Amino acid sequence: MHITVFGGSGFLGSHICDKLTEAGHRVTIFDRVLSPWLRKDQSMIVGDILDEEMVAQAIDQADLVFNFAGIADIGEANNRSIDTVRYNILGNTIILDACVQSKIKRYIFASSTYVYSKSGGFYRCSKQACELYIENYHAVFGLDYTILRYGSLYGPRANDHNAIFRFVKEALETGKISYYGTPNALREYIHVEDAALASVEILRPEYVNEHIILTGHQRMRVEELFKMIAEILPEPLEFEFDHNKTSYHYEITPYSFNPKVGKKLSLPYHVDLGQGILKAIEEYYREMHPELHNLHGFLIKE
Repeated sequence: MHITVFGGSGFLGSHICDKLTEAGHRVTIFDRVLSPWLRKDQSMIVGDILDEEMVAQAIDQADLVFNFAGIADIGEANNRSIDTVRYNILGNTIILDACVQSKIKRYIFASSTYVYSKSGGFYRCSKQACELYIENYHAVFGLDYTILRYGSLYGPRANDHNAIFRFVKEALETGKISYYGTPNALREYIHVEDAALASVEILRPEYVNEHIILTGHQRMRVEELFKMIAEILPEPLEFEFDHNKTSYHYEITPYSFNPKVGKKLSLPYHVDLGQGILKAIEEYYREMHPELHNLHGFLIKE
């Protein structure tokens, strides 16, 4: 199938584009910036999702559409509330409308487990609004959809917006990890490649018009995650917690708001959290020390 992926240059979107291509689909990426991970067997359109004409052209020949575009960081969304409405809600609606005009078979939307929560600030508000628009486009125009509610992602291609990337970066650079929350905050971290594989799995017909939860297999307290990072690193780490009652992050569970119930999709094989953290540490350490190269699993200086 021909699949257009909005936001395909980003952390999660780029991994899903790779998995879609590997599954034999023809992929067109639409994003504001050229993807640094663009493959020779993928097409790229550089544009803005607020440009209705460009959006319509991007999906004119597509069978399916994925939408990962918009503001995805909670802190950034809270600092850019109007832009969050523009790109997350209006942008989503522009794509939805183009999908109806082009008779797209299914619209796949990247939502968040924060839709269940009172936490998440303007980011959460935007995802709740988008889900309601998608459900109503199905009711009014018959546009089929799948809504994917992602949990806490980590893995290759992450940046400073990603929690585990920030933890690893701070640990390696300063010998300390700081967290704006309590040490008992629970998360279900999911490796981005597991999330990408699951996002291709949902193309099967049984996932049409479903709300799918994609989180990790293991619940872990933030303090336990820090201890895991500390055990992997040779030098001792200092942990610093700043519990701010006005934090936009949930502590134990995101579940409080009650949108349509989602079904959790669990792959039979997944990246172990400890191995994933080890890989994240190695990748950032190699970024800090480009003079090193990997020889049989050891980082060696030339």
